[in-house]
Amino acid sequence: MTEVTFFDPRDKLHFSFRSTPFRKFVVFVIGSFFKLIMKLNVQGTENLPTDGAVVLAANHVTNFDVIPMQLSLPRPIFFMGKANLFKVPLFEAAIRDLGAFPVYRGEKDEWALRHAARVLEHGQVLGMFPEGTRSQGKGLRVAKTGSARLALDANCPIVPMAVIGTDSFFKRFPQRTVVTIKLLPPILPKPGESPLALMDRVMFALAKELPEDMRGVYAEVPKGFGG
Repeated sequence: MTEVTFFDPRDKLHFSFRSTPFRKFVVFVIGSFFKLIMKLNVQGTENLPTDGAVVLAANHVTNFDVIPMQLSLPRPIFFMGKANLFKVPLFEAAIRDLGAFPVYRGEKDEWALRHAARVLEHGQVLGMFPEGTRSQGKGLRVAKTGSARLALDANCPIVPMAVIGTDSFFKRFPQRTVVTIKLLPPILPKPGESPLALMDRVMFALAKELPEDMRGVYAEVPKGFGG
């Protein structure tokens, strides 16, 4: 039986799998601006592998999270972005060159998952928000298993990243907002481990590095949890 392959319009678009000159310029400009409003405290950069595929799993507080995340790392991060951001021609061309790629939320977007896998195949850093949406100050939500599935398929580490302080941007201006980024030790998939088990290990490790009011559903480690 012949397998039917459906065409996706996104297959016609060009996506970068490296750090382009345009990307470096934009990161420099944004970094210069945010130095005026943000004091960035970065911890644990030694936990990020210097090369090779990595899934970077972070908590998601605001739309600004991606900025301190990228400014804290020497390697480019490739992110999924909601499909609505890619409807403005010039803007979508720019964010594609910055490493973003579209995903349709609220459904299983096979194209986005395939593209995410390609990012890892190219030995890059794939930025993921396992919660799937912003917590809006209510603490961590139950994580989806997509990040773990991608790491298992690629047999690559997941580096949990704690993002703290982005919800305070512009609230104390002109005083700079203190933002803390913590990179935790890489978590490697275990032989035969399920996506859910791997994701739980990541989220409980992440929650441990967040303030208590940000830990949400991962505030208490279940009795007998191996970690």
